Amino acid sequence: MNVYEIRGAFGLDNLVRAERPDPVPGPFQVRVRVKATSLNSRDLMMVEGRYNPRQKLPLVPNSDGAGVVDAVGPGVTRVKPGDRVMTLFAQGWQGGEPTKAGITTTLGGPLDGALADTMLLHEDGVVLTPSYLSDEEAATLPCAAVTAWSALVTQGGLKPGDTVLVQGTGGVSIFALQIARLCGAHVIVTSSRDDKLERALKLGAQEGINYVTTPDWEKAARTLTGGVGVDHVVEVGGSGTFEKSLKAVRVGGTVSVIGVLSGGAGSVSLVPILMQNLRVQGVFVGHRQSFEALTRAFALHDVHPVVDRVFPFAEARAAFEHMKQGAHFGKIVIQVS
Repeated sequence: MNVYEIRGAFGLDNLVRAERPDPVPGPFQVRVRVKATSLNSRDLMMVEGRYNPRQKLPLVPNSDGAGVVDAVGPGVTRVKPGDRVMTLFAQGWQGGEPTKAGITTTLGGPLDGALADTMLLHEDGVVLTPSYLSDEEAATLPCAAVTAWSALVTQGGLKPGDTVLVQGTGGVSIFALQIARLCGAHVIVTSSRDDKLERALKLGAQEGINYVTTPDWEKAARTLTGGVGVDHVVEVGGSGTFEKSLKAVRVGGTVSVIGVLSGGAGSVSLVPILMQNLRVQGVFVGHRQSFEALTRAFALHDVHPVVDRVFPFAEARAAFEHMKQGAHFGKIVIQVS
């Protein structure tokens, strides 16, 4: 089997192509021939050593993959050879409240991930791919789409007519836009570029705010809601945007903390959270039940992921460089085989 490994030390220069023995499925295991894998910010941070500097190497990165089951071990009942499947981000989290044991079974660190042409997984660690999606589209769902679904639906209780503010136009944010519109919500999008805002409006967002030309975007968001504030903020910026998110949300509203693109360390006053009865929730992707609910909803409404660009397997490092530039809209995909 062909893989990419982070070998010796962290950094894109140490992401190298390698060969490993082809795995044989044991009891309750399935072998998946990977067709496509997508990139998340987490994957880039993992390669660069910023996500978990203590991660043992070598490591095959990337949590998200889609492919075809080509062999199963004894006792497997969930899938059969020939089934198209996607990876489950946290292999041991099937449903309910997260546990330490469950959330430490994540692909792309600490477990080997999907930047390979073959994976060996437990049968509980794969989810059937909706028939209407291509492998490239399906490979975008396991982390970003499930995270957005968990934030707004599983944990967020989103209702028709609510107003959602999404930050930026990366994978989670675009999925949040699509899910919010699917649920009948009003969407405000922020971005540093007007052309990206125009694309977001075409996807169904009602308003866009350029945070470069309008640095006080939280005030603009409140103005757009008649001074009330938004019901829900999908917070992907981290410490650099969190305080503004608290000011953009209405009394009793929700801020879903998902990303740390501008950094994870910082200080913030707790007074607004207390005095405005705000709900701040951390979102660690989601469990199998959320993933399956997401796929049912997407299939019912024929929702297609937004793919920014597809790279061949031989150009995997170029895909990471593309993500590092931050110019993408939606998801970056690597076609494996």
